[in-house]
Amino acid sequence: MTSKEKKIKAFDPNSYAATESNIFGLPFDESEAEVVLIPVPWEVTVSYGAGTAEGPEAILEASKQVDLYYPENPDGWKEGFYMAESPKKLRKISEKLRKKTEAYLDLLFDGKTGAESQKLLRAVNEGCTEMVEWVKNETASRLKEGKKVGLVGGDHSTPLGYMQALEARHGSFSVLQIDAHADLRDAFEGFEYSHASIMFNALKLKGVEKLVQVGIRDYCQAEAELIKNSKGRVQTLFYAEIGRGKAEGKSFADMIKSYVNTLGQKVYISFDIDGLDPRYCPNTGTPVPGGLEFDEAVYLMKSVVDSGREIIGFDLNEVAPGDDEWDANVGARMLFHMVNLMLISGKKSRKTSTKVKK
Repeated sequence: MTSKEKKIKAFDPNSYAATESNIFGLPFDESEAEVVLIPVPWEVTVSYGAGTAEGPEAILEASKQVDLYYPENPDGWKEGFYMAESPKKLRKISEKLRKKTEAYLDLLFDGKTGAESQKLLRAVNEGCTEMVEWVKNETASRLKEGKKVGLVGGDHSTPLGYMQALEARHGSFSVLQIDAHADLRDAFEGFEYSHASIMFNALKLKGVEKLVQVGIRDYCQAEAELIKNSKGRVQTLFYAEIGRGKAEGKSFADMIKSYVNTLGQKVYISFDIDGLDPRYCPNTGTPVPGGLEFDEAVYLMKSVVDSGREIIGFDLNEVAPGDDEWDANVGARMLFHMVNLMLISGKKSRKTSTKVKK
């Protein structure tokens, strides 16, 4: 009997979570885990509220209150979930660069764009480049080991390196983005890797064949034009359409069906928690009225799985815990759905592939 098998036999999924346990109170180490979660405590370019760098640790603690039974994947926990140790060095770099960001923005908003301003901007952009490379290396090494990987941020700039690693491994894939914002700005405020530029940067990757956005309700003219001129590469279900559809008696299932069907076989999910109604994430950095219900977001992701597509990776970002930990509670429960759905999709995809070969 292997060490993992012994842990499974000794573990009671109906009991409390031990203090020293890992994500969702599970006893596994990284070598035993099928799914490895990479925490990225980063919030260098946030443009409104802060606190998202505390998201990964807060989600880890809140996850110990999540029950392990998942109806569609009852024994999923036995496959092993593990959150890697939070990188303290990266967190310190984030804190240091955030001060430079604030100094730069003060100068920018005052119209002072001289040498001092540009020096600060260069320092921030260079630091963000290092973060992207770190994420790429960390995720690529786990993918090489055969792990399924999820990224837990941090602000929404953090997953670009992961998408680069997936491009190197899979060639091409689609991105499903759940978000309040389009995030299609070109170097917002001068920051090459701004949280508001993540999808603009993702589209630079040839491997991103399609970007489907759901829940968008805050965007600028340039972003609207990019979507319009993308020749179908970017398809956006704006929240205004969802709200109007609900008012006219249309089902959420019918509204998302055509968008899910435009995704390729391999799908990466990028989830900014502010894609949800703000009552689920009141402390997130840039909350916007409106947004998806928790169950609607889960249904959307399940629809991807039910369509036979494979979730090859995901990120969950912009969870800022606040004083009452409500946001972390919501984030942990959404993370539990995402981990299980990724596992289920892999199994369904393999079955579909086998049937095709026969």
